[in-house]
Amino acid sequence: MNINSDYTERVVINHHDLPWVTSPIIGVERRMLDRVGDEVARATSIVRYQAGVEFSSHTHEFGEEIFVLEGVFSDEFGDYSAGTYVMNPPGSKHTPYSKKGCTLFVKLRHLGEEQTEREVIDTTKSVWFQGMVPGLKVLPLMQQGLGSTLVRWAPQTYFNPHRHYGGEEIFVVEGVFEDEHGRYPKGSWIRSPHMSLHQPFSEEGCLIFVKTGHLV
Repeated sequence: MNINSDYTERVVINHHDLPWVTSPIIGVERRMLDRVGDEVARATSIVRYQAGVEFSSHTHEFGEEIFVLEGVFSDEFGDYSAGTYVMNPPGSKHTPYSKKGCTLFVKLRHLGEEQTEREVIDTTKSVWFQGMVPGLKVLPLMQQGLGSTLVRWAPQTYFNPHRHYGGEEIFVVEGVFEDEHGRYPKGSWIRSPHMSLHQPFSEEGCLIFVKTGHLV
């Protein structure tokens, strides 16, 4: 199965416009943003657990990144409420479940040898740093290799035009993100290819999950 598998193409999707697709586990559904492979796939998805569902134990051969959007996600190592980031490195194993239900942003099978230690960050309790322009706050997430970052834009914040070596991926967690190409409300996913150019801003304010440099 190939969904938005050409990384040289710009893709813009709001996941709310996509259908929920069943998984092998009853009560776990997915909205597929990009995918290369069938049930075992390099993929970016929105994943929804119904209350009381447990997924089978499995190993992440090439790792996994999770950002909890709603509810509480759990495994045998802990409970992760909305706003929590989890990186499970290549070769890690767990048995995920959700007692009350949850919705997740998930990236599978795209990590490498530089990611060796599991990372968990509760972003609601973390210290944010000043960004490159006024009105921008950043919170680095994955600390090993090409990291993911949360970026909070105050209303009426404007960034400089720039290119992305290795591409850029953005998921809008809250608010409305914008650039000269369009307006992207909550739930939007934007994947821009290697050496793409844009000038981002936010008139209303927003929170975005950003990953750069991984699309080459």
